[in-house]
Amino acid sequence: MRIVTLNVNGLRAAASKGFYDWLPRAAADVVCLQELKAQAADMSAAMLNPPGYHGYFHYAEKKGYSGVGIYSRSAPDRIIEGLDIPDIDVEGRYLEAQFGNLAIVSVYLPSGSAGEHRQAAKFAFMDRFWPHLVKLAKCGREVILCGDWNIAHTEKDLKNWRSNQKNSGFLPEERAWIDRVFTELGFIDVYRRLYPDATEEGYTWWSNRGQAWAKNVGWRIDYQIATPGIAARALEASIYKAERFSDHAPLIIDYDYTL
Repeated sequence: MRIVTLNVNGLRAAASKGFYDWLPRAAADVVCLQELKAQAADMSAAMLNPPGYHGYFHYAEKKGYSGVGIYSRSAPDRIIEGLDIPDIDVEGRYLEAQFGNLAIVSVYLPSGSAGEHRQAAKFAFMDRFWPHLVKLAKCGREVILCGDWNIAHTEKDLKNWRSNQKNSGFLPEERAWIDRVFTELGFIDVYRRLYPDATEEGYTWWSNRGQAWAKNVGWRIDYQIATPGIAARALEASIYKAERFSDHAPLIIDYDYTL
């Protein structure tokens, strides 16, 4: 089973940059998307259901904002849209597909970089998302949470960690929170399990400012975070950088598992 996660920073923009030409070559069983920046009326037939895939989406109510999606080759048994938290769900941040004993989630945590009001919203999301993470950890299914968490966990996960310690995405409170996801709830950072010492090669996002991409001044903020059973079946991971569909790069992980 191959799972891809990608923040597309606008699905229509990613389409114009060749995302749908690449999709068949990626040979993924499940593709999790974040930051669609589109609503149902904006979606072409190819975006709704690319050849060989079933498409599912949780759109934001605000036009040109947020939204998550899942493409899957096999039709899921159940789709869960949202967290039943109204002010979060209007932003389209959570979509879960259940396949038998496996749940695959596309999740998009808020960014706090726009200012103090958005950082406060990010902290509020984290606080209210926690009980759901506890529920997932105890649900009895294997779970893979794919997405843009907008947090770099450790110093190995961004190039300029020293100068970013007071910036959103690498704040001590954010790092401590995601650390608790691993230490208290038992979830596994699958990429880090496979490559415990990786640094620059693991980055998944680069600022559009300066020459961040050219100089590989990146951050690893896109994850596949899984329950221990399915995490142990991860075989290899890669970040696809040969083409650029977004300011993020696709994180690809292969598992010894069949949907």
